[in-house]
Amino acid sequence: MLIAVLERLLWSSRRPLSPGTRAGVGAAAILLLCLAILEWADGPEPHYIGLMATAPFLAAAFAPWRSVLVAGGLATALGTVFAVMGGARGQTTLLNVIGIALATGLASAAAAVRQKQAERIAELSHLAMIAQQAVLRPLGPTVGGLSIAGRYISATAAADIGGDLFEAVETAYGVRIIVGDVRGKGLEAVRLASIVLGSYRHVAYDRADLRAIVADLDRAVARSVGEEDFVTAVLVEERGGTLTVVNCGHPAPLLLRRGNVIPLEPPAPAPPLGFLPSVKARVERLEPGDRLLIFTDGLAEARRDGRFFPIAERAWRLLGHGTVGDGLASVETALVEWVHGRLDDDIALVLLEYTGPQPGGPMPSWEVGTAPSSARPASEDGGSPPRTPSPGLPPDRPDAGPIQSGGPRSTRTA
Repeated sequence: MLIAVLERLLWSSRRPLSPGTRAGVGAAAILLLCLAILEWADGPEPHYIGLMATAPFLAAAFAPWRSVLVAGGLATALGTVFAVMGGARGQTTLLNVIGIALATGLASAAAAVRQKQAERIAELSHLAMIAQQAVLRPLGPTVGGLSIAGRYISATAAADIGGDLFEAVETAYGVRIIVGDVRGKGLEAVRLASIVLGSYRHVAYDRADLRAIVADLDRAVARSVGEEDFVTAVLVEERGGTLTVVNCGHPAPLLLRRGNVIPLEPPAPAPPLGFLPSVKARVERLEPGDRLLIFTDGLAEARRDGRFFPIAERAWRLLGHGTVGDGLASVETALVEWVHGRLDDDIALVLLEYTGPQPGGPMPSWEVGTAPSSARPASEDGGSPPRTPSPGLPPDRPDAGPIQSGGPRSTRTA
């Protein structure tokens, strides 16, 4: 009965009561009901009127100030009724009733402050969510000739993103993907991740060679970090069925092909971005149905009782079936089960599937500015064919080594 009366009093603008309001008002109503029964059973002399002052404070823990005011008003009215019915004329009973009214005022003020803080936190959370979505945009379902999905698994429940990053763009040189991991955590890691993604989204469209992109990103990182900070990253390019992978101190992607899992280790190790990486590309020819998993070290280093998550052994069973989005969901479920729901590091996952050559797709970069041909020249070592250099870069030569990022800054040692 009391709950129904309070809901009728609080029903304004024909809007349903929020869960917090219902919880606060309901708890206050139950407390008042218990005290009323206790007071009625105790006899005509009022003894428990003062306890009714706790009702508005209980409501203030959950409900907005208007609801607290209504609950406190009802408690004051109920206390007055019992005082009059008991025929009490003493100073103590009067002070108890006045105390309920004062408690109502104090509880309403506290609820108003709490409500304002909650609204401020909700506003900041909304702005943070918008900023996070701008930094880490969703992927898929398709980019160029690839089916693609991305997933970010945060080790912190209060944050959707951290220092891990991914992005996929379709350019004149094919589909280009980056997955990276910033050293450190917190807002500084998010700041550096946004710098890397911002630079990548700019240069990925302009540079004809992944090594030139690495050089640009290395300079961007070096300008923005301290001596001990760095970013591991792997850059992937798919064009015309040819997959090119450049690795800067990052875990090797896993190629899933006909039931086999192939780690795409780089031809030579290279340090992370920020330490002048000198990279060499690994080139693979894709087949329709091939899938590629790119991940950050949080996946490989997730452990249970000292045992690391066996992603290479379980990759095909988890990722080889269904859509790419289903595959990432299976990995996340298996991972959370493995670590019993407790992750030590954020994880970024990107899964792509090559569906075959796309008619009318982007022309491979080595044919830009030339007439398309059914055959293209390949390098003697089976790597990428000669490419059209980007502005400011020397053309590929048979004796040319890997491009090393440079710039007017001191050399740092990994």
